[in-house]
Amino acid sequence: MVLAIDVHYKDTYAKVVGVLFQWEDSVPVEVITTTIDAVDDYIPGEFYKRELPCILKLIEKVALKELEVIIVDGHVYVDNENSFGLGGYLYEALDKKVPIIGVAKNRFAKANKTYTEVYRGTSMKPLCVSTINYKQEKAIKLIENMNGAYRMPTLLQLMDSITKEK
Repeated sequence: MVLAIDVHYKDTYAKVVGVLFQWEDSVPVEVITTTIDAVDDYIPGEFYKRELPCILKLIEKVALKELEVIIVDGHVYVDNENSFGLGGYLYEALDKKVPIIGVAKNRFAKANKTYTEVYRGTSMKPLCVSTINYKQEKAIKLIENMNGAYRMPTLLQLMDSITKEK
């Protein structure tokens, strides 16, 4: 089972959405949501401090032993020296028990050796795919082949849409 997680910040709270699926699925096996009332302020360069507690709250609702991997909306590393980004910090917070794939919409110039650009559909903008404790080549092929004809795979787009709902 794969778990993809995203967080969207509202005026006074954060909404966290997890989508459980198998790689070949076009619809989720399950959608899990939670809200977080007390969200830390954003600190430039330390985004993970705001996002990680939200993600961990949602993960409490999932049986980790059933997961092959977790996909986060972001990078595993933030530079070419392998300094952790959100994905790396999540991996550590889970005691290195679940591999992480980062799927980011934006490039990090300082981390250009730690991710692979993946082009899907006819989009000229890549997704930046990075991993920790998961084969990069396998992650690339899986993300490339996820359901959907556009840049964002169908289930990741669905997850993003659900985070933005009230």
